[in-house]
Amino acid sequence: MLLRHTPKEINERSAVTINPAKTCQPIGAMYAALGIHGCLPHSHGSQGCCAYHRSALTRHYKEPVSAATSSFTEGSSVFGGQANLLQAINNIFTVYNPEVIAVHTTCLSETIGDDLPQIFDKARKEGTVPKGKTLIGAPTPSYVGSHVTGFANMVKAMADLAEPTGKKNGKVNVIPGWVEPSDMEEIKRLAGLVGAEITLFPDTSGILNGPLSGEYHMFPKGGVTVGELKGCGDATGTLALGEWCSADAARLLDTKHKVPCRILDMPFGLKATDRFIDALRIVSGTVVPEEITCERGQLVDLISDMHQYFYQKKVALFGDPDQLIAMTEFLVSIDMCPVHIVTGTPGKRFEKRIRELTKDLPVPVNVRARGDLFLLHQWIKNDPVDLLIGNTYGKYIARDEDLPFIRWGFPIFDRQGHQYFPTVGYKGGLRLLEKVLDVLLDRKDRDDPEEQFELVL
Repeated sequence: MLLRHTPKEINERSAVTINPAKTCQPIGAMYAALGIHGCLPHSHGSQGCCAYHRSALTRHYKEPVSAATSSFTEGSSVFGGQANLLQAINNIFTVYNPEVIAVHTTCLSETIGDDLPQIFDKARKEGTVPKGKTLIGAPTPSYVGSHVTGFANMVKAMADLAEPTGKKNGKVNVIPGWVEPSDMEEIKRLAGLVGAEITLFPDTSGILNGPLSGEYHMFPKGGVTVGELKGCGDATGTLALGEWCSADAARLLDTKHKVPCRILDMPFGLKATDRFIDALRIVSGTVVPEEITCERGQLVDLISDMHQYFYQKKVALFGDPDQLIAMTEFLVSIDMCPVHIVTGTPGKRFEKRIRELTKDLPVPVNVRARGDLFLLHQWIKNDPVDLLIGNTYGKYIARDEDLPFIRWGFPIFDRQGHQYFPTVGYKGGLRLLEKVLDVLLDRKDRDDPEEQFELVL
């Protein structure tokens, strides 16, 4: 029966969340850590927590995700996990020899009150950390925020590695936020076309979308290096893509090392990509090449050619706040109507921004931060939509309400391609629109009466 018993009558709930539109902080921290070259993420908590975080990322990317754990037992849970972490650091450097260990906490270690900086200091003084190796850490209790918060905390820890020399290196820091490895590749490609030399962090391209070569490499070639992270303090500027995922790290570089920053939306769709390309052009002192102008024109051409199929189609969206903001703007710009928008990540700024983007729509709009999929389903029952966009967990709503459904965001467990094909930038916008058109026109072909069943649409 799946979700067919979801009632239409909406009651405000404060004590229970049903089908949350988020997951826990350590997953985000682990994903960010994988974007450092030669890094082994470490979960400071129980084995079960680490196993869940690894399996979630492995199921999404279809790649083996390596991570270590402090393996808390009853004793650690009572007296603290310092001894476990010190032993783990020694074992990891001895056995696996990574360049970096990136430690994130869990509910258990945060509740106990383990102090990561103090434990790191003790490990260095005891000679457990080999010369030239790096330890970083981030607090990521699951009872606060979401996977987006954990990602942001680990990225901030990466930015804190900056060691400026006082001489600018001419590079631009780009913090991409939680996007797919393919999206990170696309951001680097666009920067290369503009002629901007960038330091992208984190960078999971080549790590979670690498080729099958027949050889196993525990630490693939990709990822931002520690040397590049140390040089972030000498950059000419920082572009942070997404307020929730990237802004904290950019502001740290600004306040601590006087690297000016701009907080932009993630470059999904036409307007957000325009702003990203323009900001990249300005901060790097270059010009936009004809190749990028051509790509933009192709996206505009597709919007123009297919506008009649987008016009005033009602859409329900759920996912992470930075992604939803950019996607909402894109849909509004092509005259679609995002009417139900839910994120599980807290933040009143999200609701305010969505209402600003949708204020001119001819239909009422529901938006909720700290929402869940049960509420989204109820909204859809009361005000049906033409399209649902979100991660794999939306398939149950799509099936029960007979809705066209596009998988987008994290996690996607039941489809492939997201780690290989970008959705950021102008090329990514073309792919997004292709996906939208495919499901809408498939539905049109399925539902049209015989006299309207056309060969050419």
